[in-house]
Amino acid sequence: MNYNIRTLSKGEYSLLQDFLYEAIFVPEGVPAPPKSIINQPELQVYIADFGKKKDDIGLAAEVDNTVVGSVWARIMNDYGHIDNDTPSIAISLYKEYRGRGIGTSMMNEILNILRERGYKQASLSVQKANYAVKMYLNVGFEIVDENEEEYIMLCRLR
Repeated sequence: MNYNIRTLSKGEYSLLQDFLYEAIFVPEGVPAPPKSIINQPELQVYIADFGKKKDDIGLAAEVDNTVVGSVWARIMNDYGHIDNDTPSIAISLYKEYRGRGIGTSMMNEILNILRERGYKQASLSVQKANYAVKMYLNVGFEIVDENEEEYIMLCRLR
């Protein structure tokens, strides 16, 4: 599949609402939550006023001139928060585009951008049952903490 990874334009920041919803891991056999779940404060930290902080970085994955996925990073007090110098990353693709290497390419690209901007590390949180854990490990993340349901993962960028 041909795809392109590029910077998310300001006019596309509203797409992050869709991709935040798509990033919510729903185990097999469990009904998806309502889309309104993204309005909860603990999820809004991922997208509220995106682009207004100097640390906000967003990329889009395009197939046939249609955005099918996004990865974004910002320093925020989210589930994967390490400290105020470590950007947290969120990533998602529409279901029909998963498992094709697009997510890996997006993740590698944002890690390279963060490295070029001088960040020492990046973090994320992921449900233990999420198939994406393997991809995160493959691109250089390591598990640094966990609770019953989630891993906190860190990628050292130097």
